[in-house]
Amino acid sequence: MADAPKKLTIAAIAAKVARGEPFFQVTAVDYPTALLIDRAGIDLILVGDSLGMTALGYGGTVPVTMDEMIHHAKAVSRAVERAIVVGDLPFGAYHASAEDAIRNAIRMQKEGGTDVVKMEGGEAFAGTARAIVEAGVPVMGHIGLTPQTATKLGGFKVQGKDVAGSLQLIRDAEALEAAGCFAIVLEAIPDRIAGLITERLAIPTSGIGAGPHCSGQTLVLHDLIGMFDRFLPRFAKRYCNVAEEIGRALDDFQAEVRGGAFPAPENCFTIKDPDLDAVRAALDAPDKAAE
Repeated sequence: MADAPKKLTIAAIAAKVARGEPFFQVTAVDYPTALLIDRAGIDLILVGDSLGMTALGYGGTVPVTMDEMIHHAKAVSRAVERAIVVGDLPFGAYHASAEDAIRNAIRMQKEGGTDVVKMEGGEAFAGTARAIVEAGVPVMGHIGLTPQTATKLGGFKVQGKDVAGSLQLIRDAEALEAAGCFAIVLEAIPDRIAGLITERLAIPTSGIGAGPHCSGQTLVLHDLIGMFDRFLPRFAKRYCNVAEEIGRALDDFQAEVRGGAFPAPENCFTIKDPDLDAVRAALDAPDKAAE
């Protein structure tokens, strides 16, 4: 029997980055996809609140509840043996107070089975991040385009495109590092600003729409495999088109059923002829007795 894969740690990610190797983070929302992602050797599996759109059909991430996040985190965590499982704290889970933030971060670990949590927000949320870390839950930060507060940011737009915005992003990143975050996601910011942030921090950065100068890269699985075709962000890359394959498979299924090709003999279970004859005889017996 093959040995189970060794579970990754935060220290292992830091060591990988120190060796000059990139790390990889991909989202998952259920057991089968998490199983495939883990087997592929992805380092971190993010149960992201993007599942509001990719799995639940919401128009954005804001409606996603803590209970919904935990429901999906449970499924993902049951599948994963190697990767670090990151649980997103949804909008409202950490905004009212540090006590709420700690309670929900602990719920994500205890009930959802995640190894760490992720939260959006920079300098203004550094104190909250610190409180969660001090309570014993590792935190991944997230700055730049923060979808939970996209309305406040003027929509889903690139952040840090001017001097003031870029300087604020750098302050945000440094504040999160000082708060004890073990890594930071940089979303939709200019590539060279992401490079500056990465150079200035001692902790790893993971880019999603932040160019090649980050320590690692993050993608939403549904974008990566072409499973979600409502839209594709500019920063995402579609490596295959699963939606088209599924469409073809469903068309073929319907065509074969109509034409009688499915189910074929190899898709069926059989009964021995004598047994079938006995069943038929038993069914006919009441009729014969009536005669």
